Amino acid sequence: MSRTIIVGGGAIGLSLAYHLVLRGARDVVVLERNQLTSGTSWHAAGIVGPLRATPNMTRLAMYAGELFPKLEFETGLSTGYRKTGGYWLARVSERLDELHRIAALGQHFGLSPRMVGAGDLARDVPCVDPAGLVGVMEVPEDASVNPVDLCMAYARAAKAGGVDIRENTGVERLLTRQGRVTGVLLSDGTEMQADQVAICAGAWSKKLAATAGLALPIQPVEHMYVVTEPRPEFAGFPVLRDLDRGIYVKGDTGKLVIGGFEPDAKCWDPHGPEGSRPFLEMPEDWDQFTPFMEAALNLIPALETAGIQHFMNGPESFTADTKPLVGQAPGVDGLFVAAGMNSVGIMSSAGVGRVLADWITDDASPMDLWEVDIARCDPYSASDAHMAARMQEAVSDLFALHWPFKQPKAGRGLRTSPLNDRWQAQGAVFGLTAGWERGLWYAQAETESNLPYSTGAQPWWPMAQREAARMEQGTVLLDLSPFSKFHIHGADALAFLEQTACSRMDVAEGKLTYTQLLNARGGIEADVTVTRLAADRFRLISGAATRWRDGAFLRRASQGFDVTVTDVTEETCVIGVMGAGARELLTAVAGDHWRDFPFATARTIPFARKDLRASRMSFVGELGWELTAAPDVAGPLFDQLVAGGARPMGHFALDACRLEKGFVHWGHDVGPEISPLEAGLGFCIDWTKDFTGKEALLAQRGALTRKLVLMQVEGDPLILHDEPVWEAGRVVGLTTSGGRGARTGLTLAFALIDLTDTPLTERHFEIEIAATRYPAKALPKPPYDPKGERMRA
Repeated sequence: MSRTIIVGGGAIGLSLAYHLVLRGARDVVVLERNQLTSGTSWHAAGIVGPLRATPNMTRLAMYAGELFPKLEFETGLSTGYRKTGGYWLARVSERLDELHRIAALGQHFGLSPRMVGAGDLARDVPCVDPAGLVGVMEVPEDASVNPVDLCMAYARAAKAGGVDIRENTGVERLLTRQGRVTGVLLSDGTEMQADQVAICAGAWSKKLAATAGLALPIQPVEHMYVVTEPRPEFAGFPVLRDLDRGIYVKGDTGKLVIGGFEPDAKCWDPHGPEGSRPFLEMPEDWDQFTPFMEAALNLIPALETAGIQHFMNGPESFTADTKPLVGQAPGVDGLFVAAGMNSVGIMSSAGVGRVLADWITDDASPMDLWEVDIARCDPYSASDAHMAARMQEAVSDLFALHWPFKQPKAGRGLRTSPLNDRWQAQGAVFGLTAGWERGLWYAQAETESNLPYSTGAQPWWPMAQREAARMEQGTVLLDLSPFSKFHIHGADALAFLEQTACSRMDVAEGKLTYTQLLNARGGIEADVTVTRLAADRFRLISGAATRWRDGAFLRRASQGFDVTVTDVTEETCVIGVMGAGARELLTAVAGDHWRDFPFATARTIPFARKDLRASRMSFVGELGWELTAAPDVAGPLFDQLVAGGARPMGHFALDACRLEKGFVHWGHDVGPEISPLEAGLGFCIDWTKDFTGKEALLAQRGALTRKLVLMQVEGDPLILHDEPVWEAGRVVGLTTSGGRGARTGLTLAFALIDLTDTPLTERHFEIEIAATRYPAKALPKPPYDPKGERMRA
C-alpha cells in the first residue's frame, strides 16, 4: 500500500490529507511539530475571495465556496463560513481598467462581479467615506471563514477517513535515494518510510526542502493586522479591498479586522530563537502599521472612536513572484510541495489541497498549474539575499497596480548573459524574462530609457516598431542565450524522442525539427526544436521560462531508456541574426558558408580558429540564423556583427513579430490542456508512428470542439490575455495572448474558440477589453508573409 507523509498540520496540509482520502488513499500520515494550526493558519484573517486575476487561479479559488459549507455538513463542525459580499475599490482610472478586466473574467466563470459607483458603496456600507473613489467592483461571492474552525473540520474529516495525524512530531530532514524521496527522519531520530512526501510546512518549508536539494524561493515576513472593538455599525460588514492604499477590511462578529500589504516588509527567521514557539505573536509595530491605520481611518471615519482590541503580528511566507509554490519537485520524484501562499493560504487550502491530491494520486497534474508550479522557479531565486531584496516590493505587489508589462525593481540581476555588457552598451532597457536580464527594447536617447507604464498605448511601441523595421533590408541581433538547451544522447536517444515527440525524429543529421512533447491526454507539455547531431545525439531547445519544468519532464519521460539528458543552457551564448541582410553580413564576418544553407538545418561553422553552431530557424519570420557559441567566441562574433552594421532588437519587438507570424507561445497560447490539433499544429504530427498521446489525438481527430485562432481586432485596444470573446450574445472563448504586429501595425490576438458549423472566417466576434467590446475577425493566414517566403529566402 502506498504511503503519503504530509509535513505540516495547517490548513494546506490538512486539506491535502482530506482530499487524499476522497481519492481513496488509505495510508496518509500528517506530521505536525507542535499543535495543529499553530504555525500561521491560526492567525490568518480568513478572507475567502473566489475571484482572481487569471482563469486557473479563479477556478482554484472558487472551490472554497463549494467545499467549506460541505465540510460543515460532513463533520458537524462549523467553519464560520459566511458570504458577506465584498468591494474592490479603485482610486485611479488605471485601476478601473484592471477591475473591469477581472470582472469580465469572473462573470465568464459564473461569478457575479459588477462595477458600481462610489455612491452605491456609500449606500450599502454607510460608515464608508467614498471620497476619492473613481469606481468600485462589487463581488457578492466574497466571504469569510474562521481559520481554526476550518482546520478542525479538515482534521475531523481526514481522521474519519483513516488519516493518522500526529502532533508534537518534528521532521528533521527528508530521506532520498537515487533521485526519489523515501521518507523522513523525525526529530527523535526515527526514520519513517513513505512513497510520497508533501511539504506543507508554511514558513518552515524552505529549510526542509533544502535537505532534499530543492530550493524554494520563500521568505517569511512579519505580517500585521488589528482587530477593533465591536460597534453596531460594523455588524454584517463586507470585505473591502482599498487596493490603491494597500489595505483590506473585513467584518468579524461586529468588529473589524484591518490589515495591509506593505513595501519593505520585515523579514523574519523561522529558525531563529522564536521560530519553534507555537502560536507565535510578535511585538506590536505601529511604525510599520500606522500608514495602514491612517488609510483605514480615512475610509471609515467611525474608526476614530473605535478602540483597538488586538494587534496581531505573526509570520507569513511570501514568494519571489507573489504566487504560491505547488507541485512535484523537478529533481526529486515523489516529493511534493504546497507552500508560499502569500497570505491567502486559508482561502487557497481548498483548491490547492484538491489539485495536489489529484497530482499525487494520478502522478500527473490535473489541470494547467504552470502559474503556481514550483518548476517555474529558478534555484537562484531562493537565495536568502535575493528573497530579502524581493521583500522590498513582493508583499506590496499583492495590492499594487498590476501594470501591463510591469518590471520588478528589487532583486534584479539574478541571471545575465556573458554578453550582457555588450547588450547594455547598445542601449538595452532590461527586463526580466524567466529570471534572465534581457533587453526589452534599445534606447537611442535617455528619454527612451525610463518610460512610464500605461494601460493603453505602450510608450515603448515606437522603439519596437523601429527595431523590427530594420529587418526589411538590414540585420538585427537578438539575445537568445536564455533559451533552455538540453543535450540528449545514448543508445536509445532516437527511440526516446520518437516516443515523446509527435513529429518524426528519425531525420538526417543536421536537420532541425519543430515539434511538441505530449502527455497521455494529447496536451502539449513542451513546444521545442530538436536538432539531430548524430545517430545517437540530439539537441533540444525550449523556452527560457520552462527550463526546470522541461528538464524534469525529459528526465522522467526518459526513465527506462538508455539515454542521458544534460542541461547545457549556460554553457553557450545564442545570438539571433535576423533580417534580409543576414546572409550578406554573416558572409562578411564568417566566410562563405551561408548560401547553400537550407532552412531548418544546422551545421558547424569555423570562426576565429574555433567553431560556432549555426541553425537556420526564425521565431520572427525573417531570413536568419541562431548562432550558438562559447562565450569567448560569442563576444568577438557579436562585436564583428555590430561593426558590420547589425543592430539589436528587443524582446518586445520579437514577441510582436512572432504574433503577426502566427507563432504560438507555450504557457500562453499552448500548454498541457490543449492539443496540437486544437492549436493548429497538426502539421507537426506524424501519424505513421507511435508516440505518447497518439490515442487521445486519434479520438480527437475530426471531432474538434475548439480551436486556437489568430484574430485581427479593430480599434487598437491593449490586448493582454484572458479577455472574453463574444459571439451572438455569449462568450465563446478567451484570448491567450495579443498585441500589435511590429511590421503590419495590426492589432492581433490568439484566442481559443468554441467551434460551430459555421467556418471561423465567416463568424463575427467581439473581444471584451476593460468593459468595451471590439470587433474581431478570424484570419485564415498570418498577416505577415503568410507563405514564409522571407524566412525561407
